[in-house]
Amino acid sequence: MVPIEEIRETLVALHETPGIGRLTIERLLARSALGDARERCAGDWRDLGLTARQAEAAVEQLGEARMEARRRRWARTGLSFVTALDAAYPDRLRQIADAPWVLYYYGRLELADRPAVAIVGTRLATTYGRRVAAELASDCASAGLTVVSGMAKGIDAAAHFGALQGHASTVAVLGSPADTPYPPENRALYRQIVEGGLVLSETPPDVPLSRALFPLRNRIIAGLTLGVVVVEAAERSGALITADLASSYNRDIFVVPGPVHSPRSRGPLNRLRENSAKPVLDASDILGEYQAYLTAPPFGAPRAEIAPPELTPDEARVYRILTDGPRSIDELAIEAGLTFGLLHAVLLSLQIKRKIHQQPGSVYNAL
Repeated sequence: MVPIEEIRETLVALHETPGIGRLTIERLLARSALGDARERCAGDWRDLGLTARQAEAAVEQLGEARMEARRRRWARTGLSFVTALDAAYPDRLRQIADAPWVLYYYGRLELADRPAVAIVGTRLATTYGRRVAAELASDCASAGLTVVSGMAKGIDAAAHFGALQGHASTVAVLGSPADTPYPPENRALYRQIVEGGLVLSETPPDVPLSRALFPLRNRIIAGLTLGVVVVEAAERSGALITADLASSYNRDIFVVPGPVHSPRSRGPLNRLRENSAKPVLDASDILGEYQAYLTAPPFGAPRAEIAPPELTPDEARVYRILTDGPRSIDELAIEAGLTFGLLHAVLLSLQIKRKIHQQPGSVYNAL
């Protein structure tokens, strides 16, 4: 009998084989071809439904040199993996028809099996959208729901940061490999999630990033959750793709209403008009649907002040003021209680960190 660890490594090797996809692996499993996959791919590959090119690539990936290189990579990088054959594979994700065979991860895998909601939205988020996403995520995580998102700029990043304030934490599902944070400017957030949450990806290490990987990422976000919350999304955006996938998986869809003239509100508002989503005015609209899963009252304590990682206390104070709306330098000096010399230094640092933008007339706003 073939040891289960050997079968798991074979499954990972096939997953990393160019030209072999999810359905081909399913066919090989159905024909019990994983136990002696290398020999069978080299021999009766036609009977297995493989092309000559697929068989050749599989034999190469299953060779001892490649398998050993893979083991050394896992040991060197600390990267872990879980397969659909493992008991630790997330149950909710296992229920979807197109579940990935392999997930690579850093962090706390158990978070992927806890009650969760996704909070997603546009990369080109407004200050309002980022603040709402962070507050919803903080409240949901504090009440016991894990928050899932895609670690993109804008709404995703705000949701992850907000969730890190709550004890249920957050899961970042990447389109890039799990050991390659994307976008690069979210490296600090990535490190925080690795330390306190979970980063996972279906994409094997060393695979170049491409647009085709993001819709695949979106189905994992949808599959892990009880429901998806959309905050600011244009029509045909990735966030709405995630919501539509979630709907096809019989998950709940929530949307945050926004200004009717804003392109970022078009997608959510259309879902409301179609009666295909539930409106969210605050976290109670989400938490009320999942009372059985909650481990703490949603509003039992004041919400912690939310500011981006790697900011000094003075920078965080100024940033929080600007999340409420643009301010002139005179207004900032009064509200922040900083001298002009210190305030100028803080504003320059925040601009370098790409957290704020200076408008004409010495007016500043949060990005």
